[in-house]
Amino acid sequence: MSTTLSTPLTLKRTGDRWPTGVVVAGAALALVVVAAVLAPLLAPYAPDAIDLSASLNGTTGAHLLGTDSSGQDLLSRVLYGARTSLIAPVLLLAIAAVLGVALGTLAAWRGGWADTVVSRLTDVMYAFPGLLFTVLIIAVFGAGMTTSVLALGLAYTPTVAKYTRSVALAERRKPYIDAYRVQGMGGARICGRHLVPNLGRSITGYLVVLFGEALMSLATLSYLGFGAQPPSSDWGLMVQEGQAAVVQGALLPAMVPGVAIALVVVSFNVVGVWAADRLDSGR
Repeated sequence: MSTTLSTPLTLKRTGDRWPTGVVVAGAALALVVVAAVLAPLLAPYAPDAIDLSASLNGTTGAHLLGTDSSGQDLLSRVLYGARTSLIAPVLLLAIAAVLGVALGTLAAWRGGWADTVVSRLTDVMYAFPGLLFTVLIIAVFGAGMTTSVLALGLAYTPTVAKYTRSVALAERRKPYIDAYRVQGMGGARICGRHLVPNLGRSITGYLVVLFGEALMSLATLSYLGFGAQPPSSDWGLMVQEGQAAVVQGALLPAMVPGVAIALVVVSFNVVGVWAADRLDSGR
């Protein structure tokens, strides 16, 4: 990990070629992102357009991925649902990063009672399963995607804080920190201008790895009815709505969004682990 601010945040190839798995996963993610951005142009129907005469249709020329019980086009819903399913985890991790990095850096820099308080606080948070903690917050403030993002952001904060503390402790022992202290620079300025920026590689890599887990957590909340609410096209909610159709022999309403979730989570994990290794090693 570099101790200078001028080192660019870049990913380099290992050997002469990108790993095949990473290329395939990256292409899949790029395709999903492009599809989400261009959803209004690519979707053949409005995501909330109901046609009861086409209820639970299979794949046809008019509906390439079939329809759900309300006759809504699954392809259109999946394309629009990609927006929520991709943006919400980013917002969730942004909340966790802001709070977690601040707490982890404070604990590592100050040590003593500050480290003890932050450590005990994160231990208390770890005592509750993240999903249970989130459900408790939703029970108080009400269901919805906004509440779910905020609640899960808090639930992920201890994880980010612990990781930040561990890497900040190692960074704090490096000679350049003492050099800035000798120059009379204050602790807050050292942390804000030098320590935290130099943790950027490691923390970014860690957040990339957490993205797939965050997406799955949000989809789980929507599936349970705590996250996105109808008529949203969120993938987790689509799986929950399509579950009843499975009994009638219609698999597509649940399978299409389920496959979309699995594809993005697996692809992001493949790319995320590889990218995190490169970012952390600074190669």
